[in-house]
Amino acid sequence: MALSRAAARGGLWRLGAAARSPPRGQMQPQLALGMSRSPVRSQGRSLSSRAASRALVAAVAAAARRVSARYEQHLERSFPRFYLLYSTFKTGVQALLLEVQEIRRIRARMSQLQLSPQQLPYRDMERLRQFRRDVLKIIPIGIIAIPPFANFLVLVLMYFFPRQLLIRHFWTPRQQVEFLGAYDCRRRASYPAVLRELARAARSLPEPQPRQLLLQLCAQVQGGARPHLAQLLAVRSLFSGSLLVLNRLHVDHVRALSQVLFLTPHLPAFFLRHRLCSHVLEIWHLDRALLHLGLAQLSEEELRAACYLRGLNSTHLGQAECRAWLEQWLRLSCELQASEASLLAHSLVLLSLNYGQPPE
Repeated sequence: MALSRAAARGGLWRLGAAARSPPRGQMQPQLALGMSRSPVRSQGRSLSSRAASRALVAAVAAAARRVSARYEQHLERSFPRFYLLYSTFKTGVQALLLEVQEIRRIRARMSQLQLSPQQLPYRDMERLRQFRRDVLKIIPIGIIAIPPFANFLVLVLMYFFPRQLLIRHFWTPRQQVEFLGAYDCRRRASYPAVLRELARAARSLPEPQPRQLLLQLCAQVQGGARPHLAQLLAVRSLFSGSLLVLNRLHVDHVRALSQVLFLTPHLPAFFLRHRLCSHVLEIWHLDRALLHLGLAQLSEEELRAACYLRGLNSTHLGQAECRAWLEQWLRLSCELQASEASLLAHSLVLLSLNYGQPPE
């Protein structure tokens, strides 16, 4: 009796357990469904946390912009001179960062397409040229800032000598006009020396007729007249196979031409000639790229910068005068060959000395 009751109870218990637990074939889909829901839930939680972090960052950035705007308004009201320096520095940093990004883009494109600098479009070529000059200019101030606690000295030097130590991105609009005028005065101070050296070299030429044409041209410019394009092209042969080739000029002649291009004259003669030749040929390549682009595509700022690079101070000239002068320059430059770069170098003086003198 006892054994039969125990067996009955065991059978009932097994039947209950079998009723509560599903068959083995039905348990696997439920487990799979539970396992498939857990990654979805974790993914949803990660997306929501990312959205929350983005919203937090956006809120912090908006608050920082509001605080910065209020701070700048306070500076502008209370310290206008300091605000001008602050805003110029802030704008300069932003412009410099954009410039670095553009240079990286140009370099990557050159590497990808296997291009030389002379094969670039005009704006890219000009941007590379100007960036190299900016980097060379800031190297001294970078060296000064290397020792510990030298940053204060750098700030003082930058405040008192902005023209010598800062690049164009950190000049105020007023400083840009002032500094470009100061550089042009230094450049124009070397123009008479270039004409004297050119006339002296012309007297040493063996051919009497070309020598006379060149002497007349020098006297005409020294007398205040502007030469015509035909006069320059008439003596072009003298600058490619005679004593007037760049690598055969007298060292004083080379020093005077170097100052026209803002190059230091305090170098050995070999380096002076090499640098002068490379800079003149760079302008020659820029002229061809500019002719391909077209003068009509230049903005007023680009037009004035192109004239300034080629020897003409365009700060006091109208846009039409700058365009007319640059058209004349391009007609001359695109007629010349690379072997006639010496004539192009002298044309920096011959074409710009008496063009649109600033009012006294």
